[in-house]
Amino acid sequence: MISDLRALWPLTGFRRLFAVRLVSQASDGMFQVGLATLFFFSPENASTATGVAAAFAVLLLPFTVVGPWAGVLLDRWRRRQVLLYGNLVRVALTVVIAAVMLTSGVGPAVYVLALAALSVNRFLLAALSASLPRVVDGPLLLTANSLTPTLGAASAGVGGALGFALGLLLPAGRVRDAVSLLVAAAVMACASALATRLAPDQLGPDERTPTSRVRAALGELARGLVAGARYLVARRTPAYALGIMALHRFCYGAVFIASILISRNLLSDPADVEAGLATFGSVLAASAVGFALAVVLTPVLSPRVGPHVWVVLCLLLAVVSQLVLVVTVSLPALLGAGAALGLAAQGAKIAVDTIVQRDTADAYRGRAFSLYDVLYNAAFVGAAALAAVALPDTGWSPALFAALAVVYLAGALAFARGPRTPVPLAAPPVVGVDA
Repeated sequence: MISDLRALWPLTGFRRLFAVRLVSQASDGMFQVGLATLFFFSPENASTATGVAAAFAVLLLPFTVVGPWAGVLLDRWRRRQVLLYGNLVRVALTVVIAAVMLTSGVGPAVYVLALAALSVNRFLLAALSASLPRVVDGPLLLTANSLTPTLGAASAGVGGALGFALGLLLPAGRVRDAVSLLVAAAVMACASALATRLAPDQLGPDERTPTSRVRAALGELARGLVAGARYLVARRTPAYALGIMALHRFCYGAVFIASILISRNLLSDPADVEAGLATFGSVLAASAVGFALAVVLTPVLSPRVGPHVWVVLCLLLAVVSQLVLVVTVSLPALLGAGAALGLAAQGAKIAVDTIVQRDTADAYRGRAFSLYDVLYNAAFVGAAALAAVALPDTGWSPALFAALAVVYLAGALAFARGPRTPVPLAAPPVVGVDA
């Protein structure tokens, strides 16, 4: 990882964009740590499969709705300005949440504002992904794709740990919650300030559209998305990559929800919330080890076998992880399966990101990653629906894990037979709002 960073570090644009990502995701980690504890490990909430699934659906459905709007805007607005003002919007939302908590406590308004802030964050992540090819190109793009999402996630983890530590230092109550949010808002403001180090036009898109035409384009949202989807299908390889990513995310989401329930209700005393949280924390740590291995292995192995073959290998590793859980659900088995699935998920994601970025023209890249976000989150919502009806409250269902292994295997076989070279297009098709 150090050598990869050394290769990328001379690129000034990459350094500046990377700094925005790290600080922005650190603030997001601080913001989210409180939500996770509230929804999944408080004594009165989410002790059943239906409860956990419903909480995930509430959190992720707004993200899915944001995706299409982000695509139209990211292909028309300057992405550097999106990073600048998007973080300022998050600052404002977070400060308002803190004020509401101080005056009224946690209520519906807090949940609505929190979901709005999380939705803006997804918009920012889409902008960061669409911007990366503007500061890195050639073989280094795969390296950048392997480092930036994973180190961004690590930064979110550090931010979450800092938020948790701050909560321990302050006395319990509304003041503690408000102070934690205000600290997160300050970090968001730093991310916005760091975005100003990039030139306004540096991150694209190549052709900007006046604000009046942007408003008109938003009115033609469906046509714009259809144009983007048709382009991806015409190129074939990006569409296949997005499809396999959605399938992977669906299976991963079902396992993630099962892990919460297993940690809380099977491997721990359901009444001991702290023990359940600690068990789930160890599962997340094992997954983080898998993510780290993906960062190390993907830049080494993917160029040798090709990103398509690497995706297939990752899916086959996911099959093995599910077969382990069919046989046993002991803590060592759960940790081993978590590490293997983490490697499979992150390794496949890095390769899919590279395929989509490499094989998509810049004029459609914003929409490509917006459709990516829609599929990414919708797949998790679908997994939540599956978990609600298929998982017992203990979280362990050998039949479900066996079915997931079969789905992973079918996905691997289908992707192995799919196209590996994009269909050449003389020019981007003129459809809908791209006319």
